[in-house]
Amino acid sequence: MRYSQQRQLIREIVTRTNSHPTADWIFKQTKKIIPNISLGTVYRNLKQLEEKGEIDTIYDGNIVRYDWNVESHDHLKCTECGDLIDIHFKHDKFKSIVKRKFKFDANSVEMKIIGTCSKHAKK
Repeated sequence: MRYSQQRQLIREIVTRTNSHPTADWIFKQTKKIIPNISLGTVYRNLKQLEEKGEIDTIYDGNIVRYDWNVESHDHLKCTECGDLIDIHFKHDKFKSIVKRKFKFDANSVEMKIIGTCSKHAKK
């Protein structure tokens, strides 16, 4: 894949945030710097960055989000604000339970734990 200024900017926008942004949000940020960029160009470049392994795609219900953290990790999702928070669990014990109980060899585990974040937790 050859160098693209647009793709580089989109990658930088995704990597500067921990908020797991949507393509629409990324498009608005990119448009501030490249006013004539199209939403289609943003989607195309996000797809290329994902295929290259530089970003990850997260399917959050019917919303697609993008993540700069391509290492295996899990997420906490707040039901109040919708934030996704990166967390890291060791899944070896979980995989062995799945193998023993269901006779299923799990290659990897992705978990999303849904609840209320510290900003919205009841005091």
